[in-house]
Amino acid sequence: MKKGFLILSITIISLYTSSCKNGTKNQADGISADAAVIARGDTIFDKNCSGCHNFKQNGIGPQLGGLTDSVDAKWIHQFILDPKKMVESGDARALELQKKYKVLMPSFSHLSGEQVDEIIAFLHTHKKPVEKKSKSGLTAIDDPLPDSIALSSLVVGLQLVAQIPASSEGGKLPLTRITKMDHDPYLGASYVVDLRGKLYLLQGNQVTVYMDMAKLMPKFMHESGLATGFGSFAFHPDFANNGLLYTTHAEGPGSGNPDFNYEDSIKVSLQWVLTEWKTEHPESPVFTGRNRELLRINMPTVMHGVQEITFNPLAKPLDKDYGMLYIGVGDGGSVDAGFPFIVHSRDRILGTILRINPRGNNSTNTHYGIPQDNPFAKSEDAIHEIYAYGFRNPHRITWSKKGDMLASNIGGANIESLNLVKSGQDFGWPIREGNFMVEPENWEKAYPLPANDSSYHITYPVVEYDHNNGTAAISGGYEYQGSAVPGLKGKYFFGDIPSGRLFYVNMAELRPGKQATIHEWQVSLSGQLKTLRELCNTSRVDLHFGRDAKGELYIMTKPDGKIYKLTGVIKP
Repeated sequence: MKKGFLILSITIISLYTSSCKNGTKNQADGISADAAVIARGDTIFDKNCSGCHNFKQNGIGPQLGGLTDSVDAKWIHQFILDPKKMVESGDARALELQKKYKVLMPSFSHLSGEQVDEIIAFLHTHKKPVEKKSKSGLTAIDDPLPDSIALSSLVVGLQLVAQIPASSEGGKLPLTRITKMDHDPYLGASYVVDLRGKLYLLQGNQVTVYMDMAKLMPKFMHESGLATGFGSFAFHPDFANNGLLYTTHAEGPGSGNPDFNYEDSIKVSLQWVLTEWKTEHPESPVFTGRNRELLRINMPTVMHGVQEITFNPLAKPLDKDYGMLYIGVGDGGSVDAGFPFIVHSRDRILGTILRINPRGNNSTNTHYGIPQDNPFAKSEDAIHEIYAYGFRNPHRITWSKKGDMLASNIGGANIESLNLVKSGQDFGWPIREGNFMVEPENWEKAYPLPANDSSYHITYPVVEYDHNNGTAAISGGYEYQGSAVPGLKGKYFFGDIPSGRLFYVNMAELRPGKQATIHEWQVSLSGQLKTLRELCNTSRVDLHFGRDAKGELYIMTKPDGKIYKLTGVIKP
């Protein structure tokens, strides 16, 4: 299954075949050919749809070239505005799409009928692309990982600990867009970020606003359903003394001068900004203080931005890694959009994990420092900030108890992965996805590794799964390092974002060059075995994990804004 987070959707479309099968013909007479209408549709599409769709090849969602030649424009219009209503009405095509893609796209009822017609007019200018043939001459693998993930006997009890306030308009799903939970190193308080702009402080089951990005940053950009907004946060390990907090957020194109760019011929869809905040009152439950910008990155599409920043929590004050900030930079959707040449290189910033000293000043813009022990700090043909590269979307970064750095990587058409990361390594995207070869211009197909694979010096995942059984995007988690639930020790817990399926691997099996066995596990609430879909009462869970200062683990679900704590093993 492709990874549809949203938009014109991973659902509208697989119907080139079903429309013919059902005898549906396009009603092109009602589609405007006016240049001004098409231009407005282009703008709306870029803002709302380009995160999942293009007109060249399948990506997060199906490519849309030729759609209006195969599917009735009236049907497209109705589906965009209210896909759920069409499913509930028994519409055969909508039901088929829901069955195939497992997750129904959200409603775009906030768009006017005129705006939807403008989108359709823009879609109508794009014809179905000619199918590309493999350049390698190899035969694609239909099912890269045919073995299913076995259901283990592990059942873990959940306790509802907090309800995040709804941030959607009019109570629409998802009610929240909570994505990350972390804690400060001073008081050990836990915080949760909502992409729509707020950082919340958790005190018991009480939730209060610690920081409101929309109020603090006038150019703050959040678009519902897109990978924009308040991306991540990280407290400096010496927060108690220096009061420093770091955040990432999205702003519109041209909002500031970028520190990292690409070819002028490729448009800029937004900018991601890394900011340092300083408070004189680290103990305060509400942030007050000043800020300064550290760096700004241009992005070619609205997806795969900068949604992870973190410090190594194991580093001590005299360690070289103490106070070094790690930054997960996605590929910006460049491969999906047809620009694979602006990733997978040591002189390109997209698709990397950066490592900087936010207290230094030897960077090009003098706003931060570049650690001299970075792998490419002295290279003339590399970006000195890069720690590792070749990622599609290094969505979560954490460290094991024994000090190994782990990064989950949201894949493309086939493979989700967890990676052991060391300085200077290349993880292969977009010529590799997991332990398979892909072709950058036609990357939805997986191929066996070439005979000369070792010459590429690519590092492969230690955990991977494919898109069978409705899985689509890895939700990076944590090794359990708490003490309240001894039965969870020695395991790394993670899952699948949209489906909400829960997985773990044994830490002892995470070894370079090997694949750890994935086990599925279940949860129980108030003595009843429940899936996260049942708890959310929706097919799209949007699963994320958190960990508190004591090492205890939490599960967060976006649609209902609930946070659960793992409290005990019900069944070993």
